[in-house]
Amino acid sequence: MGNNAGPYALTEEHEAIREAVREIAEREIAPFAAEVDGDSRYPVEAQKALTAAGFHATHVPESYGGEGADAIATCIVIEEVARVDVSASLIPAVNKLGSVPVILSASEDLKQRVLPSIAAGDAMISYGLSEREAGSDAAAMRTRARLEGDSWVLNGTKAWITNASVSEWFTVMAVTDPEKGASGISAFVVHRDDPGFAVGPKEKKMGIKGSPTCELYLTDCTIPADRIVGEPGTGFKTALRTLDFTRPTIGAQAVGVAQGALDAAIAYTKDRRQFGSAVSDFQGVQFMLADMDMKIQAARHLVYVAAAAGEQGSPDVTRVSAAAKAFASDVAMQVTTDAVQLFGGAGYTQDFPVERMMRDAKITQIYEGTNQVQRMVIARSLLR
Repeated sequence: MGNNAGPYALTEEHEAIREAVREIAEREIAPFAAEVDGDSRYPVEAQKALTAAGFHATHVPESYGGEGADAIATCIVIEEVARVDVSASLIPAVNKLGSVPVILSASEDLKQRVLPSIAAGDAMISYGLSEREAGSDAAAMRTRARLEGDSWVLNGTKAWITNASVSEWFTVMAVTDPEKGASGISAFVVHRDDPGFAVGPKEKKMGIKGSPTCELYLTDCTIPADRIVGEPGTGFKTALRTLDFTRPTIGAQAVGVAQGALDAAIAYTKDRRQFGSAVSDFQGVQFMLADMDMKIQAARHLVYVAAAAGEQGSPDVTRVSAAAKAFASDVAMQVTTDAVQLFGGAGYTQDFPVERMMRDAKITQIYEGTNQVQRMVIARSLLR
């Protein structure tokens, strides 16, 4: 890629992926989105369709049976699914979040044990970092792990774990050396069948109701010693590096839901007539649509820049990933709120998808680091 091509260039393959995912999303996922939300049920149709097409975990390297897709391709998949159902987009997004620590830091043996099942679609993987009292301040976690012979024994509770009740594997962070603060945290791979492991009941949430969010209970949870990810004490470093690669996927979700809301608003305002004209004929409405589109375009480019930065090992990756996630999620909240406004009273009902999109968009400002934390990350990078 020449210097003048900028930090990324979309290829014909990227466009082909977008077309393929959009077709699957429109045909196999969109028809169930309202029901998935209304019944707070897991989008099994989406999982089947994405897995059948190989879009459930595109990021897994080919050496483990995966597609080996680049970061932009993975963002495009997530974006196009989120355009019709944010809950369903968490299938590829969380598979990436849970497995990136393994890809980055695990032994070859552990990679071979975990990644092929994810690539094949036989298993999914969740990510266990947060706790009730350790959210933004993740290093304050209380979950402990101690080495006993050839096993690690974990004790603690993890909170707000996305897709917890449908995953087989979990990347769990726990304190192995309480004296050392963040440098005393290690990462482990836990399987749902491990003794002493349990998944709690589903949270009742404002949005992403199709994605089960639960606590993880570790009660003398005993795992083989070789299930540690990397060296003891490197877990928090791995967690932070993981977020550099996964925050753009949250940006992609945000761009997708915003685009879905804009598409719906355009169709509705062209169709709806007031004062003898289509609502889309009014300049006040046209300017709203124009602003929505500009913001989405800016957010989409920033997300792809961040994805490419991770791919290229750019020194700016932490800052640009934080910027992409925060900017795109703020845009998603603005755009979905405006979409509800453009639908008027109808937008406030469940007869149209924009009220769900507005509820679903909200979480993108919160998870994988609140937007306040993203701004701290950006500022720290600027002032270093």
